[in-house]
Amino acid sequence: MDPSRRSLLGVALFSVALTVPGWPDVVGRMEAAQRGVRSRIGMSDVHTVAAMTEQLSSMDDQFGGRTARPLAAAFLVNTVAPFLRTSGPEGVRKAMMSAASDLCYLTGYMAVDEGLHGLAQRYYLQALELAGASEDHLTFCTTLRGMSVQAVDLGQGPVAMRLADAAAAASPQAGPRMRAFLAGQQAHAAAQIGDRRSALQYLQEAEVAMDKAEARAKAFGSYDPASLSYHTSQVRFEMGDVHGAVAAMQESDRLRYSVYRRTRVKERAILAERQLATGHLEAACKTWGLALDDYPQVNSGRIDKRMTDMFTLIGPHIRNHDAQSLYERARETVRPELIPA
Repeated sequence: MDPSRRSLLGVALFSVALTVPGWPDVVGRMEAAQRGVRSRIGMSDVHTVAAMTEQLSSMDDQFGGRTARPLAAAFLVNTVAPFLRTSGPEGVRKAMMSAASDLCYLTGYMAVDEGLHGLAQRYYLQALELAGASEDHLTFCTTLRGMSVQAVDLGQGPVAMRLADAAAAASPQAGPRMRAFLAGQQAHAAAQIGDRRSALQYLQEAEVAMDKAEARAKAFGSYDPASLSYHTSQVRFEMGDVHGAVAAMQESDRLRYSVYRRTRVKERAILAERQLATGHLEAACKTWGLALDDYPQVNSGRIDKRMTDMFTLIGPHIRNHDAQSLYERARETVRPELIPA
């Protein structure tokens, strides 16, 4: 995308971020809704929503947002929305709003993976409202951080920084793993706006917090050392240290759990781009080849964009044997609409 168009896109998408409610503004808010089909909800219904959200998250990790989001959206409309309109004990109502908030956040994250950024913003804002209504600090902070991730990936550093800081400010009593989760994103956003000192400070804070978290207990499925290495790579890249970014991304790939297929493909594609930028064409082609191994099982707009970039980047090197082999394999593997004419 032309840089000027990307800038305009970012302004349009993230103007909504200027109206993101603060935690005190949304706590306890939820208008009384009309009675739904069911006469009353219970904790078993809350557990159903939470369990389904966990399954949808696993599908997203393995198969990508294009596969999982339609299922999540249908579940929200057909099951969760009626639950929210149904009466029940106050504690159950709050728990249901919290579960719905988590699902809205996840659905927004899937929309980002599809490249549907405006839709993602709407899901994220709904997640914030529901989190406030249910006094769910964790999902409130996680959603703000997710919005920051979306912004930084679109090159909107100042917005990303504001949202990352808001997420951290809204979580004053975060445990070490949550602190690492928040500080890692603050580091990436700070690096993108050229604040080297803050970026390194936040990155060190994330590293210290991660050491404490890992010493307590492993937490499969949450922010982990692979995620921290990814943020380290992003910070180094933003600060111009491409070789350091490559080394950190390689470490992230080594540490990542195998179930995170979509992330593995995306980050291997990023790694290949950076290997090429350092002049290591053969290594880049090998890494892109590893990404192609998993590509057919993942349906992701972000990864398709990386594949389009791959064709552009290896084009000038097509006389090289490795590059030519990769090019031909990619033509047989990726979706037809991504293949250059």
